[in-house]
Amino acid sequence: MSGPPPVEPVHPMTADGLALEGELALAAEDGDAPRAVAVVCHPHPLYGGSMHNNVVGRLFLDLPARGVPTIRFNFRGAGASGGTHGGGEAERADVVAAVDVAAERYPGRPLLLAGYSFGADVALSVGDDRIGGWLAVSPPLRIVAPEAMVAASDGRPTVIVSGSADDFRTATDAEALTSSWASVEVRAADGIDHFWMSGLDQVTAAAEHLLDRIAPA
Repeated sequence: MSGPPPVEPVHPMTADGLALEGELALAAEDGDAPRAVAVVCHPHPLYGGSMHNNVVGRLFLDLPARGVPTIRFNFRGAGASGGTHGGGEAERADVVAAVDVAAERYPGRPLLLAGYSFGADVALSVGDDRIGGWLAVSPPLRIVAPEAMVAASDGRPTVIVSGSADDFRTATDAEALTSSWASVEVRAADGIDHFWMSGLDQVTAAAEHLLDRIAPA
């Protein structure tokens, strides 16, 4: 498939009755049983984060080209999504709502749950049984304590990719904080800061690495 993937609007509904704004990017040769499906969570909405962020956008473009339909969505209070910001805890319900859409559209497919920054911390705190593995891009690891995140004690694979020059949590710091986690790999992006103005190919590479573990081609 050349060019950007076809995109459909989706409207995840949360358990507490909020309608969220979202989009589904269809995979190349998309069908009922693709290799996997992905949900991507955006950075902090109180600091300008939305589903149109550059890191989220790169995954939303690259994963469908690799046979993985991908959902991105705005957390409550962001964009056209209902509700107000919930401090990271209420946003877990938003993630589950997006997973519901992915699972309904592609039942039984391995699901990659990804997030960037605030979205990474929220994703790592969601333990839905339908998740095959977590991809955390530049997680601050402070929305909740790292040891309290679901991914910390879960045997499903977690891949963290952070910059060596990250302003909030370097890859070295992330590795130290997650050293006791059940199944985690930390990948360092040399010279990259928190905002990923370059080096996004390393985010895609980390996603491909996780896909090889949860949905071998």
